Amino acid sequence: MRHLLSAADLTRDEAVLILDTASELATVTDRSVKKLPTLRGRTVVNLFFEDSTRTRISFEVAAKRLSADVINFAAKGSSVSKGESLKDTALTLEAIGADAVIIRHGASGAPHRLAHAGWIGGSVINAGDGTHEHPTQALLDAFTLRRHLTNGEGDLAGVRVTIVGDVLHSRVARSNVLLLQTLGAHTTVVAPPTLLPVGIESWPCDVSYDIDTALTDADAVMMLRVQGERMRAAFFPSANEYSRAYGLNAERLRTMRPGSIVLHPGPMNRGMEISADVADSDRSVIVEQVANGVSIRMAVLYLLLGGNTKGQGS
Repeated sequence: MRHLLSAADLTRDEAVLILDTASELATVTDRSVKKLPTLRGRTVVNLFFEDSTRTRISFEVAAKRLSADVINFAAKGSSVSKGESLKDTALTLEAIGADAVIIRHGASGAPHRLAHAGWIGGSVINAGDGTHEHPTQALLDAFTLRRHLTNGEGDLAGVRVTIVGDVLHSRVARSNVLLLQTLGAHTTVVAPPTLLPVGIESWPCDVSYDIDTALTDADAVMMLRVQGERMRAAFFPSANEYSRAYGLNAERLRTMRPGSIVLHPGPMNRGMEISADVADSDRSVIVEQVANGVSIRMAVLYLLLGGNTKGQGS
């Protein structure tokens, strides 16, 4: 595996290898010295054209725990804000010897362009492109599901996951649906018709408009943030109406199976897609998702830059 651009690029064996590697690397966080020498001498660049504190810090911590040198490149205040193209930025990174470029970009397909245009020789990791994909988020979500629902082993065969909310603007939803299918889970996507993308019928999942029905047999529910910053029209009557029809509150949580869990990719709109008491409940694994993100991103960097590549493609 040279790049990680899409959850669809991963075979079941590749995905399980990443999850298993993350399980091994998670033990580093329990040590007094939270570092491994694996990527010493390697240079990892965080190239973020969109703000994302959580994802950027997670990748930075992951790389530093593997002893890589990390360069954080924010588009704001850089040459990009003065009109520099993605190509020229990439050539600069190649000149300074970047071994991996972690890119978040507002344009869908930008990471693929960076990886395949021949501008850089290092690995490219998609940290979110437009409304397209966010593969490491899907991997950390799968890692979290596996820890709670399968004793932390194997794939997710038979696990039922319900994804609720602003699917139209969510790269997290698309990546999760693709990866969960690869790992054997059954996924149902729930949203008002206005917040479902064109072509949703081709996704490997069921589609519903009724959250209450979809929650009754779910082993896990993933609530998506309503991305108001991407909306240029009225997609629902009001925040209160959306919360009433599609928000996860304590009453709805009680209808779910015993032992089922609640996920959210963050940041949360408390009181809109999820109530505060649910977000802070013992069924919520939202804070754990953040911690698991570091382990997953360590695994991806390890396998791309310094680890075992057996069975890896792409």
